[in-house]
Amino acid sequence: MPSWHSIENTDNLTLKKIKKMAHRITEDCAACGSCMAECPTGAISEGDIYKIDPNVCIDCGACADACPMGAIVAE
Repeated sequence: MPSWHSIENTDNLTLKKIKKMAHRITEDCAACGSCMAECPTGAISEGDIYKIDPNVCIDCGACADACPMGAIVAE
């Protein structure tokens, strides 16, 4: 289950929740797309190194299981 951290802005009037990443894609990523194909929510985007959107990720671990490089690690 993802963990949440609350932060308060500098004027102390608003409180915002930010999701802490449960998994991250390391520099070992070969950009093969295996993780992206397995993500049920489409939380992974393409790039030189793929990235996980913490606001879309449901922390299921399907991406880590699919990665042939072992480039997706738990935080």
